Amino acid sequence: MKEHSNAEKIQKQHFNALASKYEAHYGDTWSQKYRQRFINKPMFENIDLSGAKVIDALCGSGETTGYLLEKGAHVTGVDISQEEMDQFQKRFPSCSAICASILSTSLESNFYDCIVAVGGLHHLHPNVLDAIKEIHRILKVGGYFCFVEPHKGSLPDRARQLWYKSDSMFAENEAAIDLEALKAKFSSQFKFIKEDYKGNVAYLLVLNSLVFRIPLLLKAIYSPLFIGIESMVEKIQGKLLSCFVVCQWMKV
Repeated sequence: MKEHSNAEKIQKQHFNALASKYEAHYGDTWSQKYRQRFINKPMFENIDLSGAKVIDALCGSGETTGYLLEKGAHVTGVDISQEEMDQFQKRFPSCSAICASILSTSLESNFYDCIVAVGGLHHLHPNVLDAIKEIHRILKVGGYFCFVEPHKGSLPDRARQLWYKSDSMFAENEAAIDLEALKAKFSSQFKFIKEDYKGNVAYLLVLNSLVFRIPLLLKAIYSPLFIGIESMVEKIQGKLLSCFVVCQWMKV
């Protein structure tokens, strides 16, 4: 457990410090428009969320939760940062908010219909495997694990690796996920339903305006154009040029 504690301590301190800025940049109108179009809709495609028991894992202040509630889900937010969970509970008082590690949630086994992680797994190194084992434990058979993460091996990831080393915005244990290795590890526990590669200019400069230190007023001016450009470019960009992958896995 020491290894877990060290990695999680880094992330807990990191997100407690960033909580207010994170919510301002990832929860603003244009980030939500981006998420709705390029993340939420493809991530939950063909999944009926009405009445579903859903965990918004590594949820921050709940940037995915609003969409889940609109679809009729019963949502529980889980995050290791108390600052983030306090904000989550203020935004969504009808939802349960649990400040806990995704590595050991103490939640009921084989209980949840869907578990969602948007941009959270790559903060967990070297404990990504343990997180997915815990997610598998609390999911029902036939339940969905839906996630969006930067993926190893793309050209954006190579640029990201250099940036991580020099930018204080990133914690020292962050790294893109190795999706092929994860699929090989969990091939007998999940059925891989969907794998969709996305993300270019709007992902960088609209969704991740905090990383680029872009003022929100300026972001509001260019976001419509960049979202339009992303829609056109994503049709031809492919895996190598994509910033992230959208996945649906089903527990078997």
